[in-house]
Amino acid sequence: MTKDKSIFIKNIYYMLSYAFQTLNQENYDDVAVESFDEMYDLLAAILAKGIGIQLKQGLYREYINRQEKLPVMRGKINMPGTIKNRLVRKQLLTCDYDELSENNLFNQIIKTTVMLLLRNAKVKAEYKDDLKKKMLFFSNVDILEPTSIRWSFIRFQRNNQTYRMLISICQLIIEGMLITTDAGEYRLASFVDEKRMCRLYEKFILEYYSKHFPELSVSASQIPWSVDDGIRTMLPVMQSDIHLQKGNTVLIIDAKYYSHTTQTQYDKHTLHSNNMYQIFTYVKNRDYEFGDEDHKVSGMLLYAKTEEEIQPDNVYQMHGNQITVRTLDLNLPFSDIAKQLNTIAETHFDLPERSKG
Repeated sequence: MTKDKSIFIKNIYYMLSYAFQTLNQENYDDVAVESFDEMYDLLAAILAKGIGIQLKQGLYREYINRQEKLPVMRGKINMPGTIKNRLVRKQLLTCDYDELSENNLFNQIIKTTVMLLLRNAKVKAEYKDDLKKKMLFFSNVDILEPTSIRWSFIRFQRNNQTYRMLISICQLIIEGMLITTDAGEYRLASFVDEKRMCRLYEKFILEYYSKHFPELSVSASQIPWSVDDGIRTMLPVMQSDIHLQKGNTVLIIDAKYYSHTTQTQYDKHTLHSNNMYQIFTYVKNRDYEFGDEDHKVSGMLLYAKTEEEIQPDNVYQMHGNQITVRTLDLNLPFSDIAKQLNTIAETHFDLPERSKG
């Protein structure tokens, strides 16, 4: 294992801890200080710790509709089923009833994920043993076909909010990741679903600025289209990743996590065209909102740095607005990542320098 790989895996933990504030609790202190050889070990350790905490609070239970043939009535009588029983001379009632059960989607996802980890050769025995002990409490929970899980349909409410981080970790594990190497050197890890890693990257940057720059207004806000007649029917939503503002100074950051930060055609490297169109559109429409007020609106494409030879590092002046393209090196110690993010905000908003995040 290279040093860079260990650093990168540790930085993934930091990214997760910003995205999910639960990981900043004392319960996760031992995970935070541990060194991991493999990404799956990190995720297995977080999941094992999270399940243990959830078990102390109690597994989430919800009412499940059941139908059963019983000698006495329970719930409501299912007449067609009961008549059928009588026709075959069975003195039983077919009953429909609701039963409070831990065998629900949330616990099924957790158990399914743990079963996958237990079969994964990359996960160390110590984490597997811990997970096996936790699964003793899931004996009445079914296992799902992983590809059948419809993640976008999962909804959280007050009684299962504590599952939010656990389900997100399960999604990362199930969708899987590939850690690539080239000539023995560690390179940028990419998830099979690149969009999933990109969302974690976006959430990390947003929460970092929200925590460490209270003097800024930090949000992932929508930007309205500037239209002359006020009609916006069927126009797509412009949803920024990170919107930083202080007074009338604005920086819109689009966070991008790709395996390749540039596109190549005929041996010529260029920026992803859609990314440039998008950030320019965001900036110009936000710019028009200020009207005749004195203001400054800028945009930035912030890519996760790869090991590619050519990395974007450009500043463009476009129709009165500055558009910057930068990379964030996630293979550095986290203090250096924090300095990179600090410099972006300090420079743009003319803020006093801070030593670390």
